[in-house]
Amino acid sequence: MKRFFALFLTLVLAIGVLAACGPQNNESASTNNSNGGDGDAEANKPEKLVVWEDKDKAVALEPAIKSFEEEHGIKVEFKELGMADEIREQIRLDGPAGTGPDVLTLPHDQIGQVAVEGLISPIEVDQEVVDRYTESSIQAQTYDGKLYGLPKATETPVFIYNKALMDEAPESMEDVYTFAKDFTKDKQYGFLALWDNFYFANAVLSGYGGYVFDRSDEGLNPQDLGLANEGAIEGTEYIQKWYEEGLFPKGLIGENGGSTMDGLFNDGKAASVMNGPWSFQGYKDAGIEIGVAPMPKLPNGENFKTFIGVKGWHVSNFSENKEWATKLVEWVANAENGKIRFKETGEIPPVKSLIEDPVIAENEAASAVAIQSQYGTPMPNIPEMAEVWEPAASALQLVATGKQDPKAALEEATKTIKSQIEQNHSN
Repeated sequence: MKRFFALFLTLVLAIGVLAACGPQNNESASTNNSNGGDGDAEANKPEKLVVWEDKDKAVALEPAIKSFEEEHGIKVEFKELGMADEIREQIRLDGPAGTGPDVLTLPHDQIGQVAVEGLISPIEVDQEVVDRYTESSIQAQTYDGKLYGLPKATETPVFIYNKALMDEAPESMEDVYTFAKDFTKDKQYGFLALWDNFYFANAVLSGYGGYVFDRSDEGLNPQDLGLANEGAIEGTEYIQKWYEEGLFPKGLIGENGGSTMDGLFNDGKAASVMNGPWSFQGYKDAGIEIGVAPMPKLPNGENFKTFIGVKGWHVSNFSENKEWATKLVEWVANAENGKIRFKETGEIPPVKSLIEDPVIAENEAASAVAIQSQYGTPMPNIPEMAEVWEPAASALQLVATGKQDPKAALEEATKTIKSQIEQNHSN
């Protein structure tokens, strides 16, 4: 009897050891399976997930949260923070302290820096999920060959005009120039753009063949700058023309340029401007009936290659529930919830199936942004981009004020950028 009991006990222990080695207790296997849906995922289901959303945008997040909670039985809490700077600064503090979010939203040009700092985690999703989005928006969410998020919304500068002053959007910038030459008098302007600001001016430089960093299948090369090549110089000479001929007011330079431009447009003293979708509501509130179109073609026949900004959903590297956080990212970024986001906030989701959806295709402003985005390029998301903005803006302002010619200004800016990259980003 004792011998039988001993054999029985041995068998039970052996079965227990085998069970302990099984996949249901393999935490790493469960964590790496972003698709989930099996018993492992259910066994590791958290009680709660936390999301950090952009300010005043939770109205679009709440329906997605509600449907996720109903589907998966996980409570989701959210907090609104300023996306441009507050979220990044707060995750640096709250993440390591264990009081941060599982999911957060960021502008794509911050991805490289926060990834290097170890603040967000790469995500793994099915190719079918990746294929839902436009190529440029996925490119924007990728750093060092890894996907760090899914796109939430896209924006890029477009042509905005006052329908009381301009019948329709011109097809070319040569037409815009002709209109401006005739219209610009008595403190009225035919067209305005913040071309001393590199965010906007790059669209002209790139349209002529300039570039910030060379891009290949391996990513961006910070050692290869194209800001002083022949195309960039030609584009800057085109910008210079608008200032030299008095088609832009003197106040359209520097920190106050944006408020000067908006003030003139809101007062009906500017017929058209180059600006982004963030400006639409303000212009409407000022009583302007706006028309919106993709940017007219440049004099060389090329499109403006505007910077594309892509807001995304990301998984915190400090989350203890990365698998479920990834599921939540997939859920809030899907087509259904993207459509809700557009209706509630006007933010345009770069979801392929929605570009032709009547809710966007029949909306003049949204359609213009979507079309222009096809011509644009994502703002570089590598840390070295931080060294570009100020020297490039200084060069453009020197040109706009007639203090330096385009070639000399751009070459000096490029030298400064290269020096700062070497100083601040060398391994």
